Amino acid sequence: MKNRVITISREFGSGGRTIGKKTAEALGIPCYDQELIQKIAAESGFHESYVQDAAEDSTGGFLASAFAHHPQGHSNADYLWKIQYKIITELAQKGPCVIVGRCADYILRDTADCLRVFIHADPAFRADRIVRVYGEREESPQQRIRDKDKRRAAYHRFYTDMKWGHAQTTT
Repeated sequence: MKNRVITISREFGSGGRTIGKKTAEALGIPCYDQELIQKIAAESGFHESYVQDAAEDSTGGFLASAFAHHPQGHSNADYLWKIQYKIITELAQKGPCVIVGRCADYILRDTADCLRVFIHADPAFRADRIVRVYGEREESPQQRIRDKDKRRAAYHRFYTDMKWGHAQTTT
């Protein structure tokens, strides 16, 4: 395999997680998605649900950051970012794998044998898919997509200073 590591960034509802898992399975290599959350939680001491949500709430502004500080003086989000960076780097060095989300495209940007992919899909397909996969909610599927993508883009922009989803960031 030419590219040892594949990173997959994706729009909410596009099927990027499924594509990552099926790609890893076809290649016979590990796929890290929820496993990343577990590893970050274990190393940080935070609960998995907090780690999962922290990526989407880390850029919540002054008040959010004022009340979320780690004892070493960094925000919890910054503390988790450092752990996430370390874990993703170690996984990539360990061997071939697929890594879904968590800014892995940016973290591994200087890794020569890394293929960085961004999965997107038609909004109607995404709306239908999230209802089928994640179920109905009070909020419309279109609103869920906008909210989730907005948070992912803000997180990516905050830590990478790059625009999420643009081809220039995945080349």
